[in-house]
Amino acid sequence: MTDQDILAKIKQLVDEEHELRSKATAGEIDQVTERKQLAELEVMLDQAWDLLRQRRARAGADASPEDTQMRSPREVEGYLQ
Repeated sequence: MTDQDILAKIKQLVDEEHELRSKATAGEIDQVTERKQLAELEVMLDQAWDLLRQRRARAGADASPEDTQMRSPREVEGYLQ
């Protein structure tokens, strides 16, 4: 997976988030469903951004960005805890 692949995934997730919010505003989905799906999208976005930051840090340190792996949701979401 390249940085461009990750950026494309981020764009896809952001587009999904906008679509979800539009559906909620139009009354096509209920608030509980919207919140649940938004929470899932936010975690996936956090993981993608984390992976991109890892890759760029490794590249900046003259290490192979290909050695990075996506971290678990628990690890990514637990940084500040």
